[in-house]
Amino acid sequence: MIAAICSEIKIRRSEIMDNEIIKTIYFGGGTPTVLSVDELQKIIDVISEHYLISQDVEITVEANPDDLTSAKIKSLVKSPINRLSIGIQSFCQEDLQMMNRAHNDQEAMDCLSLATREFDNISIDLIYGIPNMSMKRWKNNIQQALDFGVPHISCYALTVEPNTALPKLIEKGEIDPVDDTLAQQHFEILVETLEKEGFVHYELSNFGKPGYFSKNNTAYWQGKQYIGIGPSAHSYNGTQRSWNINNNAMYIKTLQHNKLPIEIEDLTTTDQYNEYVMTGLRTVWGISLQKIEQEFGDTYKAYVLKQAQKHIEAQLLFIDNDSMSVTKKGKFLSDGIASDLFLVNLD
Repeated sequence: MIAAICSEIKIRRSEIMDNEIIKTIYFGGGTPTVLSVDELQKIIDVISEHYLISQDVEITVEANPDDLTSAKIKSLVKSPINRLSIGIQSFCQEDLQMMNRAHNDQEAMDCLSLATREFDNISIDLIYGIPNMSMKRWKNNIQQALDFGVPHISCYALTVEPNTALPKLIEKGEIDPVDDTLAQQHFEILVETLEKEGFVHYELSNFGKPGYFSKNNTAYWQGKQYIGIGPSAHSYNGTQRSWNINNNAMYIKTLQHNKLPIEIEDLTTTDQYNEYVMTGLRTVWGISLQKIEQEFGDTYKAYVLKQAQKHIEAQLLFIDNDSMSVTKKGKFLSDGIASDLFLVNLD
């Protein structure tokens, strides 16, 4: 698998212009810390050999608390990796058991105690909207994160995914259904608390102290080009979206023949417009009306202004100079608002 990943990195060098500089490398999509530091280093070395790398490149690795032993953290800190994204999810054992997480509450706290001694740039994930989670428990979760001094927090509402244990437990009546009203209340407390503590709510699910916004997240939400390496990885170049085969054996076999195991979708102008609206409205930067006019045309600008009017009147959207953004009231609803601004079949 490591050899196949390195082969894909080399083959896809042609997708990047000679003077383009890589600003972020992100090891995610599962549990990359199952690899040894030497294996991670080998991948980084291949990237460095074939691409121009920024001197202040952000190199993130995702990890779960049960993977981050003291020895693992000490080996990671000696590598070029300079940012950890840790899947805490909750500091409450009851929540972790309900979500069927591999780690427990003590491992979550022990892991952060160790990690914060060695790494300055740490992000953690927290889940809100968990059935029966009281406001007190959610506030304690947020406070626990603040007590560790992490500079970046990503928070996501619990969703019921098919073919998992959660929908079956809800169906049996063992767990209450997910409550959107409760999730919104949790979200509002989250925003208020973190903003008071100096975090910037720069994207719907992401909060960072100044200087600690995720370069990876920011590039994605601002519609910048990225290359995804490995089975199931997705890529985007502005006019095309592509994805790798999700079968490990076929992925390796295809690359052994020096071919890419990839499918490509050409994005129409309408696809690109919808993508820009969806990602832009989730961010603190909003969407640029000038950009819509310049890149997509007058028809698209007139359409987005027309569709936005009712949301502006409801104080869910506002326009400041050239930028259209969601209001504080509209933040939790931003995905729904964006879908209302989508345009279908104009091409």
